[in-house]
Amino acid sequence: MSGTSKTITIRKTMLTKQMYGYLFILPALFFLIAFTYYPVIATFWQSLFAGHGSSPAKFVGLENYQSLMQDPVFIQSMKNTLFYALITIPLSCGLALLMALAVNRPCKGRGLLRSAFFLPSLLPMIAIANLWLFFYSPQTGVLNHWLNSLGFSSINWLGDPNVSLYSLMTVTIWREAGFFMIFYLAGLQQQDTKLYEAARIEGASTWHFFWKVQWPLLMPTTIFILINATLNAFRLADVVIAMTNGGPDNSTSLILFYIYQTAFSYWDTSSASAMTIVLLIVLATLAWLKFYFLDRKTWYQ
Repeated sequence: MSGTSKTITIRKTMLTKQMYGYLFILPALFFLIAFTYYPVIATFWQSLFAGHGSSPAKFVGLENYQSLMQDPVFIQSMKNTLFYALITIPLSCGLALLMALAVNRPCKGRGLLRSAFFLPSLLPMIAIANLWLFFYSPQTGVLNHWLNSLGFSSINWLGDPNVSLYSLMTVTIWREAGFFMIFYLAGLQQQDTKLYEAARIEGASTWHFFWKVQWPLLMPTTIFILINATLNAFRLADVVIAMTNGGPDNSTSLILFYIYQTAFSYWDTSSASAMTIVLLIVLATLAWLKFYFLDRKTWYQ
């Protein structure tokens, strides 16, 4: 009987601890459901209806998704966004790694150099867009002034469909590289200095030490940065609104900008909801691929 009572007491104690655990995570769980899961479910449900503005909604099933496949602007926006991510993500991450390696070594003015690299990420995106509009101005822009002084003709950086998207990429890389540098710098400073001393004793070159030691140890940081860089590339809208408004000829129309335009300019919230669900599926797929392929090559300290 005493053994049974002891078992019951242990179970009550474990149940009490579990209840305390659930109570501790309840606030975070509430916000997760209220601001993540519920909006996704509500958006998907709204994508199954058709209605413009104040007109009554009508259930249409998956017709909104079928219409997206026939929408040339949506297809162009998806292509632009995928190409935008394909270029900006590796360049911003690679530049961030180079800057982190540069400021990780002891040198004069290292603190000032770190601040200079990190400063662009502190500025609001609208302020950055207006700053770069000054650089890109066709008549009085700094870039064209430099080109003219070197004997080259001016370029319509934001008005030429062949150049405008690359101009936006430059702004993003300039802003995000310094932000990602902080994470790489933190990862480098967490590595044991004895590793470098051992490699130097063994006669390993700087490149060999980086490729065989530093880079594998930076993989957890790299995965984190890649996920954030992907999210940033697919949720960019403010700089498009401030600099090009999707033009010329939809050459800079990115997917989130087109969702915003569809929902708040055309008042087609059903199509905007369908595009949002497609965007979430694309992001979830990319995140899964990164974890599936990169996590196998990751060493967690």
